[in-house]
Amino acid sequence: MKIGDKMPNNQEQFKDLLRTNGLKVTYQRIAILEVLSNRPGEHLTAEEIYDLVKAEYPDIGLATVYRTIQLLSDLNLIDKLNLDDGYVRYEIGRKNREECHHHHHLICLECGNIYAFQDDLLENLEERIKETLGFEVEDHEVKLYGHCKECINEKA
Repeated sequence: MKIGDKMPNNQEQFKDLLRTNGLKVTYQRIAILEVLSNRPGEHLTAEEIYDLVKAEYPDIGLATVYRTIQLLSDLNLIDKLNLDDGYVRYEIGRKNREECHHHHHLICLECGNIYAFQDDLLENLEERIKETLGFEVEDHEVKLYGHCKECINEKA
């Protein structure tokens, strides 16, 4: 499967997104955005992104991938995640997804798997903060640590 096969309409959207942000459209930028878009919830490292892009574009260099990831992250087109596993991970930017502000992570302490979930259980808290402190929350990040269903079942 080629990088763009899963979501063929993304390429034009990504080109528009890059142009809107004042960036030149390059195959490296499109390829990285497509890799992340086609793998929601996978939370890829730079090296994993590199391996996936290199499969389609063998001439791409790791340094190019790192520079491109940094640029796309600085523009909030992709999100940088620290899930406390020793790696910086990336996913398609929240401003490119509908679940913005409702995207959180569950991290299994046993197997290390990371699960994304979409639910904003903090809306009441945010409203109370606004009412009592006059502070308006724009965004938040929630990481919950515990044991996944599979690890619990293995122990039983």
